[in-house]
Amino acid sequence: MAENNYTSENIQVLKGLEAVRKRPSMYIGGIGENGLHHLVYEVVDNSIDEALAGYCNRVDVTLTEDGSAIIEDNGRGIPTDIHAESNLPGVTVVLTTLHAGGKFDDKTYKVSGGLHGVGVSVVNALSSEFEVRVSQKGHIYRQIFQTGIPISELDIIDSTNKTGTWIKFKPDPTILETVEFSFEYLAGRLRELAFLNRGITITLSDQRSDKNYTFMYEGGINAFVEYLNEAKKPLFKDPIFISGERDSLSFEVSMQYNEGYTENIFCFANNINTKDGGTHLSGFKTALTRAVNSYIKSSGLEKAEKNMLTPSGDDVREGITAVISVKLPEPKFVGQTKDRLQNTEVEGFVNSTVYENLIVFFEENPATAKNICVKAIAASRAREAARKARDLTRRKSVLESGSLPGKLADCTLTDNLTTEIFLVEGDSAGGSAKQGRDRNFQAVLPLWGKMLNTEKARIDRVLNNDKIQPIIMALGAGIGDEFDINKLRYNKIIIMADADVDGAHICTLLLTFFFRYMRPLVENGHVYIAKPPLFLVKKGKKEIYTFTEQERDNALKEVGDKGVMVQRYKGLGEMNAEQLWETTLDPAKRLIVKIKIDDAVEADRMFTILMGDEVEPRKKFIEENARYVKNLDV
Repeated sequence: MAENNYTSENIQVLKGLEAVRKRPSMYIGGIGENGLHHLVYEVVDNSIDEALAGYCNRVDVTLTEDGSAIIEDNGRGIPTDIHAESNLPGVTVVLTTLHAGGKFDDKTYKVSGGLHGVGVSVVNALSSEFEVRVSQKGHIYRQIFQTGIPISELDIIDSTNKTGTWIKFKPDPTILETVEFSFEYLAGRLRELAFLNRGITITLSDQRSDKNYTFMYEGGINAFVEYLNEAKKPLFKDPIFISGERDSLSFEVSMQYNEGYTENIFCFANNINTKDGGTHLSGFKTALTRAVNSYIKSSGLEKAEKNMLTPSGDDVREGITAVISVKLPEPKFVGQTKDRLQNTEVEGFVNSTVYENLIVFFEENPATAKNICVKAIAASRAREAARKARDLTRRKSVLESGSLPGKLADCTLTDNLTTEIFLVEGDSAGGSAKQGRDRNFQAVLPLWGKMLNTEKARIDRVLNNDKIQPIIMALGAGIGDEFDINKLRYNKIIIMADADVDGAHICTLLLTFFFRYMRPLVENGHVYIAKPPLFLVKKGKKEIYTFTEQERDNALKEVGDKGVMVQRYKGLGEMNAEQLWETTLDPAKRLIVKIKIDDAVEADRMFTILMGDEVEPRKKFIEENARYVKNLDV
């Protein structure tokens, strides 16, 4: 029997902010890129809470050259007077104590996203350097911290007639895996906040690159929906706007249908992006389905449409873009990162209010109502066609995990934590990949020809497409609303295409398919793009593979000009099996890029711009970004 050494000496009492530094993921959701940017969001959310309380209309975020972030607002400023219980200035208490803040009563902030009271103190704890300046009562107060510990008193450094809070922090590289802020990553969240809080000006500046954005939208979430639908063809001109208020609970919904087939609903509670939905989303969905089906019956469409199936919730939401924003005094979230709203009182209120308002809107706008209903009916027919396609393909064993496509060279191992599959452009490169791979854990599926642009196709066409069927079949996890990531046969799905325009197009088509019909693959980090070398620099027995022209030139300088051979790879098919293993397949040497969704709003918008029907947005994108192209056809 093992020796029992569990005594009171084994019990640790973590003081101050030690618990945060010990278990940072509990507070910011991870120590990677998401967690890093969550630090900025925590500080910005405090400024937005000031705005919701009516005391702030401007928030400025600056990324500095030394790797710090500065957030400044023109709110009331964190209290600087002495806190009676701790005998410390209020700002010091807020920055050094978990669960300390002005958000636990319903007086200071009637609505707030940061009810845990841990946000800004967590940022302080996870920063190697932290400085706060508070403009208040005619003075500017300053205090400096390191790893959450004060290294100065709260001092008056200047006089001012303004109010507000200025915070500068530098993330601690000993705690976080990455400390380099992404300008575009932050821009997505700040843009959302500006949409959700009409009239508030939010700026983002990057001293590292001179980039800067200013976000301010008087149209609120209607402007948000129009922005999301910018590259789509709306079914009607103006978004449908519904709002409701009861006691301290209020919500807004803006929705507009487009001619596409994708559902895009973004949910927020007290400005927090509840990406996993919750009671506000379920209330909206139920009301929308009920209202559309009610109008189909009352308008006579049910009798006019022969052999009509009753549209399901998925049918009714085909092609919808919607933003739901709820504000309430005591939101209940799942976890500190607040991905799902749990308040039960929200569901019924949103459901009844949206349903009643939609029925009135449909009666007052019959043309728009009919367009929405006809689209839902068409979607229900496509759903039935998709069901038949699924049944047919199952009979052909396309969706059954027990049967695999003929061109697939599968691996020996079945553990989906260690296996990977290469989707390879062309039979020639596919043949070399099959020979060069490690058969134990690497599978290869050659692709041929251009696959379907799934941005412009319903699921019934997708299921019947002979270029897509082998991919669905090989991955084994289903598609669309039947997709089950737990059935995925491989941990890594690696797209391997030529480094030219055609290869880039194939990559984009595959990514569009994964994003639209197997999004959990991307959200959970299973999709990669292989980066094969462009050049081989060879002199004697020395071989150097390079990925850019600059690397090639550096290699030439290294080996010298005499007797050197430079090979330019125009396609993967030019490499033999051994070269392909050495450069693109070998996990120890290869370069692969993980595909991530940093900003779901911008990802959806970009796929629509690049792959949708509208030409003008695509033309505008090309014109704005053409100057960044280094190799048009490499």
